[in-house]
Amino acid sequence: MTRKILIADDHSAIRIGVKQICTSEFPLVQFGEAINYAEVFQKLREDDWDILILDIDLPGRNGLEILSQIKAEKLKVPVLMFSFHREEQIALRALKMGAAGYLSKDAADLELVKAINRILNGKKYVSEFLSEKLLSIIDDTSNKEPHDLLSAREYQTLLMIASGKTVSEIAEILCLSTPTISTYRARILGKMKLKNNAELTTYAISQKLL
Repeated sequence: MTRKILIADDHSAIRIGVKQICTSEFPLVQFGEAINYAEVFQKLREDDWDILILDIDLPGRNGLEILSQIKAEKLKVPVLMFSFHREEQIALRALKMGAAGYLSKDAADLELVKAINRILNGKKYVSEFLSEKLLSIIDDTSNKEPHDLLSAREYQTLLMIASGKTVSEIAEILCLSTPTISTYRARILGKMKLKNNAELTTYAISQKLL
């Protein structure tokens, strides 16, 4: 059976690596590639895909926003979210939004084929490490952290600010205007009741978000 896998990632090395891993498991496979929001939806509307491997940090609109739009348009493609972020940071958001699975890029060599096979068989995929983390989070829903109040885009901006990137650098990475990023920053500070970037960074480090 020919499998049709759409890979959405703006780094060519990642796309090449995913194809190499998949080709070893699926001898009959057709790949599609996308590097941004527009290309993802162009490919999804042009053809039917067995699975979409979706990078969270795509430029412009991020992977969570794309996932939300896929669900809004009722496009029938299971989505495996793919990220360098620590799993527990953002995986729960993705799964709640309808992702079929979440995989750290650092574990791709060992887990990617397993993740794809589970999803192709109609099941959900999370790593053993992540499943334990998610269970602990579910067991303790009474203490919601300030960063849980942020939207997907605000959360992404928080991580970039805390990692030392300037507003202009973040704007360039996300293909957005500097005033837009400044607005996100202001919202983040307001929601989290913090005063400046230094406090954001201290918070991110204390919560082990980086």
